[in-house]
Amino acid sequence: MAAERNKMIGEAEMWSAVENRDALFDGMFVVAVRTTGIYCRPSCPSRHPKRENVAFYPTPEAAEAAGYRPCLRCNPREHDSPQLAWVKKACEYIRRNQEDRITLEDLASEVGISVPHLQRTFKKVMGLSPHQYHEACRVEHLKQKLKQGEPITQAVYGVGYGSTSWLYKDANAKLGMTPGAYRRAGEGMKIKYRVVDSPLGRLLVARTSHGVCHLSLGDGDAVQEEALRNEYSAAEILRDEGKPDPWTMEVLDYLAGRATQLGDIPLDVAGTDFQNRVWRELQAIPRGSTRSYEDVARSIGQPTAARAVSRACATNPVSLIIPCHRVVRKGGGLSGYRWGIERKKRLLEVEGALQD
Repeated sequence: MAAERNKMIGEAEMWSAVENRDALFDGMFVVAVRTTGIYCRPSCPSRHPKRENVAFYPTPEAAEAAGYRPCLRCNPREHDSPQLAWVKKACEYIRRNQEDRITLEDLASEVGISVPHLQRTFKKVMGLSPHQYHEACRVEHLKQKLKQGEPITQAVYGVGYGSTSWLYKDANAKLGMTPGAYRRAGEGMKIKYRVVDSPLGRLLVARTSHGVCHLSLGDGDAVQEEALRNEYSAAEILRDEGKPDPWTMEVLDYLAGRATQLGDIPLDVAGTDFQNRVWRELQAIPRGSTRSYEDVARSIGQPTAARAVSRACATNPVSLIIPCHRVVRKGGGLSGYRWGIERKKRLLEVEGALQD
């Protein structure tokens, strides 16, 4: 069963779970670090390893067979709480049967608890109802089919819908763009990017004629370039080696403490309706201030959606400009950041100094 679950989750999703220390994925796979010889839960509080040093295994036994030993801090062999175990079992059932109609009664029977208890527990842990999670699974499956070039009608029927009207009725909220544009994976787009040194490592800024579409930080160029090309696999992507463009220079000035805002940089990004609401709220957080995931969830009118807010932060394509680094754990503790906790800490320090 664990191996089957592992196949259902892509490495990008697994790495995102590790970056966000998402306990929902505990038990679905373990994270092995080649440089230390240790494997952990996805939610392990230890400092994040570099992505290139990580391998994923479906079970602790598989990691140990490969020569890794369990982490003493997160105890990856320990069992989950009953509450989290129920939610994981429900999620697995939904993923396995996402093409079918699933009733709450079916789900409650599979998990072994009452319908009201299931609804309360699932919403508390996930920030989404079981129905909303089912829809999200279908949309993710649909995205995979469209990116693989499958015809739109065939893809829609293939994820369990009897009509394409479901998708076209609100395509921007579901895909962030029209189905045809998503299927083309950026076909017809011309993207230029450059990678330059910055105070926080190598900075990649990619842009179209409309604005910045991708921004990332890292220790090298190859991984960042690969992520850009995977996102826009059908676009014409060119590395720009000339004089830095004004938008890249503005980001560099901000990181160096010479500029106080990035609000004038135009963006060319697409997100779901929920993601866009979260991203707008992040841009409203004042420089030098922070908010918790719960604060952001409340501010967009969905107080139980803290986990969904965390996922929206993790999928932000233009960090810094949409300042997901300003979102922290309840109580102020620093949580996962795609470009590393140390970078997040440094960004908040720079913004605090600018505020002063």
